[in-house]
Amino acid sequence: MSATFLFPLGAALITVLSYFYPSILALHADFIVPLLGLVMLGMGMTLRFENFVEILKRPRIVSIGVILQFLFMPILAYLVSVIMGLEESLLIGLVLVGSCPGGTASNVICYLSRGDVALSIILTSISTMLAVIFTPLLAWLYIGQRVPVPVFDMMFDIFKIILIPVAAGVMINHYLGDKLHAVKRIFPFVSVLAIIIIIGIIMALTQAQLHLVALPVLAAVVWHNLTGLAAGYYITKWLGYDDKTARTIAIEVGMQNSGLGVALAKEYFSILAALPGAIFSVWHNISGSLFAGYWTRKLEEAKP
Repeated sequence: MSATFLFPLGAALITVLSYFYPSILALHADFIVPLLGLVMLGMGMTLRFENFVEILKRPRIVSIGVILQFLFMPILAYLVSVIMGLEESLLIGLVLVGSCPGGTASNVICYLSRGDVALSIILTSISTMLAVIFTPLLAWLYIGQRVPVPVFDMMFDIFKIILIPVAAGVMINHYLGDKLHAVKRIFPFVSVLAIIIIIGIIMALTQAQLHLVALPVLAAVVWHNLTGLAAGYYITKWLGYDDKTARTIAIEVGMQNSGLGVALAKEYFSILAALPGAIFSVWHNISGSLFAGYWTRKLEEAKP
């Protein structure tokens, strides 16, 4: 069974455990950043230098994906939060998620959806690199009038949390990739386990408030994610691209690196602000898997 499909089960189990026995994980908040760094190292180990060269060969569609990622998703997060009347901490958390780059699971979901995996890898890579600049600036733009946003400190932290591990992973893959097939096969499961533990820590730390805010946050997260998937798909189709490309852009736009949102929320705002990111981590894997299943069935039915 793939790591992507094991994820919802593991996330559900650790959420229940954290709710009833919060003391088990609540003391390990300092593990969040190292665990996210491990996930990003694993992402880097799936990349090669050639992936970045491909960006120059497909500038128009890459630009469309990046613009939708960093223009549409943050403003959508802000509007959803305001319309639903989320309290300030939760609004901050959802905006942070919306300002993050593409999620690490998007490449697997793209493959399962029979999308353009090469394009998916390119978009995840470039949005991850650009997040060092864009994520803090977008956070400042949308929530800076409510709370202080330490833009340069956030840039430096994202550089440490994301860019350094990804670069290390790319280098390892370039020089040792042929000797590390076994390690590369288990890394998706390691990454899933790391994100599950991060979710458990956040759930444990917010346990006292969870029963009050879980449903509104879940509704906001579902709205945000499904609208992102739909916008990515239909805008790409409207611009004249084929169905395979539209599916790819939909997945890249709708699936965020919510682990980064969790880490930034905890570090610079509050534990409660990390809750939207934790819930998003669970939900977007469920919606992505359902999306993949729907398109696989549709493509099979279309065969002569």
